Amino acid sequence: MNEERLPDDVARAKCIMVRALESSDMDAFAEIMSLPGVRRGTLSVGYRSPEQLAAWYERRLKGGVNVCAIIDGRVVGHAGLEVRRSSCCGHLGLSVHDAYRGRGVGSALLQALTDCADASLGLRRIDLTVFSDNAPAIALYRKFGFVEEGRSRGYAMRDGILADVLHMARLVEAPRLQTI
Repeated sequence: MNEERLPDDVARAKCIMVRALESSDMDAFAEIMSLPGVRRGTLSVGYRSPEQLAAWYERRLKGGVNVCAIIDGRVVGHAGLEVRRSSCCGHLGLSVHDAYRGRGVGSALLQALTDCADASLGLRRIDLTVFSDNAPAIALYRKFGFVEEGRSRGYAMRDGILADVLHMARLVEAPRLQTI
């Protein structure tokens, strides 16, 4: 029997399930946000309790979309899309468990959010902020159509030093009306 071999990124993605973040995921979310790599790579404050994250989640991302990635029953990543008042724009945040980087988790999360933004929310612009030296994250965002719009010097404190960030965005053309 001749079995077709799947490309590595497709094979990895098959074991990743993406679903809506639930209140019961706050312990796992808090664990991820407190990991050294996540704290260093995101502009989010680490060491928050599940209760603090639940309050933040309810307050800041109400009306947005929050998803998590699951591998073997374990929450290994989170991505959120905060929808802005204008309702055509959103702001993206993403984090992946230190031990699960490079396994397609970020791609699975971004695919889910960009699909939702395009097909369900009708967002035309999604923006994000990323540390300028976070090459893997920047490459991931570029893969999904994000481009650099600018740099802010000394924007955020990291390891006791002010660090530069890039502002990136993905713009989508408005769909044309279909006539039947």
